[in-house]
Amino acid sequence: MPVSRYAALIPVKPPAIGKSRLLGVADRRALAEAFALDTVAACVAASAVAEVLVVTDDAPFSARLTRLGTDAIPDGVAGDLNGTLRQAAAEARRRWPDLRPVAVCADLPALRPADLDAVLLRAGPHPAFVPDAAGVGTTLYLAAYDEFDPRFGPGSREAHLDAGALELTDAAPSVRRDVDDADDLHDAVALGVGPETAALTRAGTTTGRHPEG
Repeated sequence: MPVSRYAALIPVKPPAIGKSRLLGVADRRALAEAFALDTVAACVAASAVAEVLVVTDDAPFSARLTRLGTDAIPDGVAGDLNGTLRQAAAEARRRWPDLRPVAVCADLPALRPADLDAVLLRAGPHPAFVPDAAGVGTTLYLAAYDEFDPRFGPGSREAHLDAGALELTDAAPSVRRDVDDADDLHDAVALGVGPETAALTRAGTTTGRHPEG
């Protein structure tokens, strides 16, 4: 069995304000919750991940996430994703100094534990990242505590490359398929999403319609 040597850091926006490009307000909130729940569950199930730390200011949703087997802390620097991740890494270092932090976006509903393990177990000692499916953004970033310097945001792929991080281009599609809009969600569903997102897609929530029977 792979050695569990990573602490996954997952920043989660309060679902009420997340995923502004996805459909109506009610659908968007339900989808944002489902994406985060499925992403966190995949990280908890990954053999290479020893601990999962969620960062969110949504206390009720935080309770749901911790029931999956995570720890959670409030976001002390809301509005600054990279600051949030540096805060999370500092807390992870305090709790689990022997682990290596890996930042994982919370909108990977198709993420498979085995695919995440494959990325983490192939990663070398230097900072590295996984580009998103569009080849513009980033879905995962890892580095030792002393080198942890995430560059998420617009154009993050280039920002991570400019910072000297290694691009892990052979990551499986499930690790790269983040969801920002309806087309992304369609692609994620085609890959096979987790149970929370699957339940919404079966129920017609993603289209704002109820299934016809």
